[in-house]
Amino acid sequence: MKKIEATIRKSKFSDVKKALHEVGVSFFTYWDVTGLGNEKQGHVYRGVTYSTSDIQRRQLSIVVNDDFEEVTIKAILEAASTGHVGDGKIFVSEVQEAYRIRTGAKGGETLK
Repeated sequence: MKKIEATIRKSKFSDVKKALHEVGVSFFTYWDVTGLGNEKQGHVYRGVTYSTSDIQRRQLSIVVNDDFEEVTIKAILEAASTGHVGDGKIFVSEVQEAYRIRTGAKGGETLK
């Protein structure tokens, strides 16, 4: 199993969610995060532009079976990309085991 963590623009979240559902990813966790990066986000207040180094993003955490890794990553890449600095990052790591709390089942079947 693989854990895919994606940090994306908040404005692209609904596109990514739709793309994930279209390829069969029906369960994932997400939350709002603040980070630092290469993008310098500008704000305008009363006609004055100022920049801040704090960048608002959305973090997704998705666990999939190994054979579903590429499909999931491709869906995120296509839906989240704007072609500009600040589109985000995807990190993939191994998951040693998964358990379904309700039944106590373990392994890849818990992801279905």
